Amino acid sequence: MRNVDMSPLYRHAIGFDRLFNLVENSAKKPSQNGYPPYNIEQKDEHNYRITMAVAGFSEDALSLTQNENMLIVSGEIKASETKPTYVYQGIAERNFERKFQLADYVTVTAASMENGLLHIDLVREVPEAMQARKISISK
Repeated sequence: MRNVDMSPLYRHAIGFDRLFNLVENSAKKPSQNGYPPYNIEQKDEHNYRITMAVAGFSEDALSLTQNENMLIVSGEIKASETKPTYVYQGIAERNFERKFQLADYVTVTAASMENGLLHIDLVREVPEAMQARKISISK
């Protein structure tokens, strides 16, 4: 019997796990190389924050797009006319695109840059009609 570790797929699901969609979509997309690194923080029941390490990128070089339940964060380094000669180059200067599968009713509320970190705030607002409600039992 073979065990499959699905935990890497859960890192991209925010709000709740959409296992079947993630498995289906992961087969269609090439695997990401882990750049840039990121954290997903759950602040409370309905608020989340994605923090990405994007040192070297300006606000103008970054792009955030939400299309239905997909958040796409991309960065593009502009080619400079003068290329420096490096003795050692340890800082990555490459374009990236990172995709996050969002749960239903999750929207981006804010994005900010601080000390080379991109912070993306998300909120899950479930409509009143779809929220759980308590039903009393009559005697």
